Amino acid sequence: MAGQTTSDPTQTRRSSRGAPTAWRPVGVWLARRAASAVFVLWAVATLIFVAIRLIPGDPAEAIMGGPGSQASAEALESARVDYGLDRPVGVQYLTLLGHLATGNLGTSYSLKIPVSEVLAAQLPGTLGLAVGAWILAWVVALGLALYSGLGGRGASAVGSALEIAAASVPHFWLGSVLVLLFSSAWRWLPPVSNGTVAGLVMPIVTLALPLAGFLGQVMRESMVTALNSPFALSARARGESEAGVVLRHALRHAALPGVALSGWALGSLVSGAVVVESIFARPGLGRTLLEAVTLRDVPLVTGVALVSALAYVVVMALSDLAERLIDPRIRGR
Repeated sequence: MAGQTTSDPTQTRRSSRGAPTAWRPVGVWLARRAASAVFVLWAVATLIFVAIRLIPGDPAEAIMGGPGSQASAEALESARVDYGLDRPVGVQYLTLLGHLATGNLGTSYSLKIPVSEVLAAQLPGTLGLAVGAWILAWVVALGLALYSGLGGRGASAVGSALEIAAASVPHFWLGSVLVLLFSSAWRWLPPVSNGTVAGLVMPIVTLALPLAGFLGQVMRESMVTALNSPFALSARARGESEAGVVLRHALRHAALPGVALSGWALGSLVSGAVVVESIFARPGLGRTLLEAVTLRDVPLVTGVALVSALAYVVVMALSDLAERLIDPRIRGR
């Protein structure tokens, strides 16, 4: 009849097949990310297992309280039996992988409590420090990139000098200088982390400035390239102001290298946290890892390393998604 529409069965079948087909690349991407995460965690656990056993000393001494405990030979042998250290190395390795596959991180040799409890207590401090430093580093790097883009050649030269100076400063030197100035000389901030916001300022700045210098360098170079590209020239020809070219067009391109380096940035922050948490007497995974390595606490070292590796994998996946949202060319592929 006139005015009625008939549905095409072929079109219906195409539509029903189209939705799963559209999601297929997402499923492949997730599968690859999951496989890479499993591989990274396995590699980290294996490297830690081998590295700890290459350090001179007996892990049984760590179980009994360290070399200064003066434990008897019988007590050391009993500890080896209880923790499976008397078994062949291959059996110990396979046992470790089996426990990790079930989410069992073991018991800390030195603290005598489950590793999961130690990580739950120390992770929030390091996470807050790393996130705060990452945000500050991005703010400083974007500020330097905008200053270089809007200020001309003179501003670009000044921004480049500041970025090189910040990127080359070691964490331990910067933290010591900040303590001398803001705590000892001017008494504006507490010398150690005391659980307040003021106690977080110097640790966050110490972690953020070197990272901001590196991010600022790559973002400034991308900003200069974008400002000299054809789409920027076309925008100027349409009457766009220089500030509009920078903010609407070049800034997105300048941010892409920083987003791509977010995984590396997290690794830099975690490694720097070992030094920063020691300088400012701040609890966290950094100090815990340093003490665990010193005491040959294999389960605790493995747990901290696996948590750091998992955080790295997650941040890399998020940075990949952010790149796809920012850059239409990657999203199209």
